[in-house]
Amino acid sequence: MRICFIGLGTMGLPMALRLEEQDFELYGWDVNPSAGAPLKNHATTLSEAAADADVLITMLPEGAHVEATYQALLAPELPAGRLFMDCSTIDVETTKRLAGTVLDAGHGFVDAPVSGGHEGARAGTLSFMTGGDAHSMERARPVLHALGNKITEFGDAGAGQAAKACHNMICGITALGVCEAFALADSLGLDADSFFNLCKGAAAQSWILENRCPVPGPAPNAPASNGYSPGFAARLMAKDLRLAQAAATATGQETPFGSEAARRFTEFAEASGGDLDFSAIYATIRNS
Repeated sequence: MRICFIGLGTMGLPMALRLEEQDFELYGWDVNPSAGAPLKNHATTLSEAAADADVLITMLPEGAHVEATYQALLAPELPAGRLFMDCSTIDVETTKRLAGTVLDAGHGFVDAPVSGGHEGARAGTLSFMTGGDAHSMERARPVLHALGNKITEFGDAGAGQAAKACHNMICGITALGVCEAFALADSLGLDADSFFNLCKGAAAQSWILENRCPVPGPAPNAPASNGYSPGFAARLMAKDLRLAQAAATATGQETPFGSEAARRFTEFAEASGGDLDFSAIYATIRNS
C-alpha cells in the first residue's frame, strides 16, 4: 500500500514516521520543504507525493487548507479508486461537502480526527474518531490500526468531526478546571507535587491532569515542565473549541461551559500565547 501524507507538522510528521516504521510505502509533502527531511521519501511537489498513492492522508490546520488541497489533487483528474483520509480537525459541514466531492469523483473518503497528542502519534497509540461508508472504513482500518489503539466509528462522513468537537470541548473545559484547582492549591500554600499525586489517584484523575499538569515539576514529561513546549498548541485548542461552538449553534444546543472555554482560550491565543501548549493558560488564571 502506497500512502501520500500531506501536512508534516507537530502531529503529521510523527504519524508519517510511524507509518514508515510499519513498512508502508510512504511519500510525504508539506508546504515547508524542510518539514519532511526525517522521512525516507519526501516529495518536492504535491503531485509527486500523490502519484500512484492508494491512500491520501491530510493532517492540516484548517478546513480551508484541506479544501484547497483536495481541489489541487482532484483537478488533474486523479484516477478513481483512491482513499482520501482526513485526520485534520475541521468543521462538520466542510467535511460533509468535501466527502461528497470526493465520492462523486469515484474515490473513498473517511474523516478520522485524532486524540493523543504527538506522544501518541509517535508511539502509535492515537485514538481515532471516524466517519465514512462501510467500504471506505474497511480500506482505512489497516492504516488506522498502524497509528492508533482505539478506533471508534460514529457513522457517515462528518460524524468523526462531530465526535472530535464534543471530545475537545471536554478537554478544554477540563483543562480550565485543572488550572483553577492548581491555582487555588498554590494560593492556599499546598505543595504542588503532593496535590498532583493526590489527584491522579483519586476522583479528580484525568488524562489532562496527568499529561498536561499546568505547573512545572509534578509531571516531568508534561509541557509545563519543559517550558510549555507545545504538545497541543493553545491556538489549536482555541480553534477546536470554536468548532464545537459552531456545531452547538447549528444544532441549537446551549453549552455555556464550552462557550466560556472557547472564549478564554481564544483570548489567551490571541494575546501571544497561541504557540505555547494549551496548559500555559495557567499563568493567566493564577495571576487573575
